[in-house]
Amino acid sequence: MNASFYIAKRYLFSKKSTNAINMISGISMLGVFIGSAALIIILSVFNGFEGLVLSMYDSYSPHLKVEAVKGKSFDPETPFFKQLETNAQIFSYTQVLQEKALLRYDDLQFIGKVKGVSKDFLKNNLLDSSLVQGEFVLGDSSQQLVVIGATVQYVLGVNINNPLKRLEIYSPKKGTQSAFTPVDEFVAAYLQPVGVFQTQQEESDMVIVPIETARTLLQEAKNVSAIEIFLKDEEQVETFKKYLEKNLGSAFIVKNRIQQNALLYKILNSEKWAIYLILTFILVIAIFNIIGSLTMLVIDKRRDIAILNSLGASKTMISRIFLYEGLMIAMLGCFLGLLAGLAFCLLQQEFGLISMGQANLLIDAYPVKLKIADFFLVFMTVFTISFIAAFISSRLSIKRFEKLKEDL
Repeated sequence: MNASFYIAKRYLFSKKSTNAINMISGISMLGVFIGSAALIIILSVFNGFEGLVLSMYDSYSPHLKVEAVKGKSFDPETPFFKQLETNAQIFSYTQVLQEKALLRYDDLQFIGKVKGVSKDFLKNNLLDSSLVQGEFVLGDSSQQLVVIGATVQYVLGVNINNPLKRLEIYSPKKGTQSAFTPVDEFVAAYLQPVGVFQTQQEESDMVIVPIETARTLLQEAKNVSAIEIFLKDEEQVETFKKYLEKNLGSAFIVKNRIQQNALLYKILNSEKWAIYLILTFILVIAIFNIIGSLTMLVIDKRRDIAILNSLGASKTMISRIFLYEGLMIAMLGCFLGLLAGLAFCLLQQEFGLISMGQANLLIDAYPVKLKIADFFLVFMTVFTISFIAAFISSRLSIKRFEKLKEDL
C-alpha cells in the first residue's frame, strides 16, 4: 500500500490531540454530505418534472417531423416519400397542411391556425388523453367537422353541443389584389365543432380539419407543410432520423421531439443547471473548510512530520499525505451523501413523501427520476473541487512543515 495513503488513512480515523480538529473535519464532511445529497435530489426532481412536462407533449408531438428548409411547403409525391409512406417501421404517416386563418363564431373573431391532417393522424391512441370535450373525429370534407383547441373555445365561446352554430374559417384568396367586396377576398369554410383538445399553449390556438378541407380553404392542391411520423419502435427514432436525413438531403430538416419543442427543453435545462450551479457554489464553500481542517492537522502532527522527515520522507510524500487526507474527507462525505440522496429518491418514488398539496392537479407528490449520469456528475464535481482544495492545503503544508522544522 502507498505509504502516504496509509498514513493519511490512519490520520483520518485516529484520535487527534485537539477535539477542534475532529469537529472541523466532521463539519467539512457533513457539508459535503448535505451538498451531495441535495444535488442528487434536486437533479432527480428536475428530471421528474422534465419527464412530466414532456409527457404532456407526447400525445400530440410526433416522433419525427419533416419540413422544408426553404419555403412553407413541399411536394409529398416524390418517389422517396411514396416509398416512405409504406415503410414497415412506420406506424403513422401523416401529411400536414397548416396556415394561419381568421376564425369566427357568432360575433367573435380570433386569428388562429388551421391544421389539415391526413387519415393516419387518428392512429395516435394518445389523442383522446388531450380531449377536454367531445370526441376526436374528423370525418371527411363532406362532413365538415372540426376539432378545436382550448384557447379557440375560450376566446370564441364555442359550444360544441349546439349543432345550429358553425365555426367560420376565412383564408385569403391567393392572387387577389382588390375585390369588389372584402368577402370576395377570402375563401370561407363553415365547420361543425365536435371536440376540444388541450395540449401545450402554442397548439391550443389551432383547429384540426381533414387535409381535403384544408386544401380547399388554403387553395393548395398538392403541397404540404410537413410530414409527421410515428414509429412502431420508439427506440429506433434516432436511427430512423439519420436514415431520413441521409436520403432527403439538405433541402429538408428532420426534427425529433426535442427539436420540435426546443424552447421548452432550453427552459427546463436552464432552470436545472441554474440550481445545480447554486448548489455547487454552496458545496465549494463546504469543501474549502477542508483547508482549515488540514491546517490544524499539520500543526497537530508536527512531531510526526519531523520524524518522517528524519527517516527520509521527502516534501512530496508529506504533501501527498495531506492531499489524500483532504480527498478522503470529501469523498467519504460524497459517498454517504449519494447513498442518502438515492434512498430519499427511491422512497419519494414509492411513497410520495413530499406532497405538492393543492398546487398541482396532475400529480400528488413531487416527481423523481434517477439517472446514472447525475450520480457521476455529482461525484466528479465533488472530486474536482475537493482535489483543488486538498491540493492547495497540501502545498501549504510543505511551507508549514519548513517553518515547523525550524521551530523544532
